[in-house]
Formats: sequence, structure tokens, C-alpha cells
Amino acid sequence: MVYKNGEAVLPPELLKKLQEYIEGDLLYIPKKNKTRAAWGAKNGTRTIIQKRNSEIYEQYKNGCTVEELIACYHLSEDSIRKIIRTLRKDSTL
Repeated sequence: MVYKNGEAVLPPELLKKLQEYIEGDLLYIPKKNKTRAAWGAKNGTRTIIQKRNSEIYEQYKNGCTVEELIACYHLSEDSIRKIIRTLRKDSTL
């Protein structure tokens, strides 16, 4: 993110009005278009994790134990159980 000097980019009237509320501090102005990509959507991480989680759930349904999944995927017991619980819940909807 590149910071810009308000004097260089804002009309003088708007700058004076803004200075009534904030002066000498940094101000973030969000984009008009609220189409932010979801986490991991641009670089494919989200897809990779969804695929991994589906594999974990399928292996669990096919008889793999939580302990075996922990060893295979190097995740904590809580993470494995959360994945199973979430996908089980999603499959019943």
C-alpha cells in the first residue's frame, strides 16, 4: 500500500473538512467496490485445503482412525476432529 499526501490528491475544501476530524494521522479509505477475494482464493490455497479436508473425511468414513489421520496429515487432534465434524454436518444439509 502506498501512502499519498492529502494535499496532493484531495480538493482543498475536502482536505479542510477532513482536518476537522483527523489531522496528522493515517487514514485508510476503503475501495468503493467491495469485491474482495476470499482468503486463499487467488493463490489456490483455499482449494488445496478443501481437497485435503475432503480426503481426511473420506478416509475417516472408510475406517481410518483419528490417530492415523493425525500421523498422516501432521495436524492436531482438534483440527482433525473439527474437519470431520464440519464435513459431516455439511453432508447432512
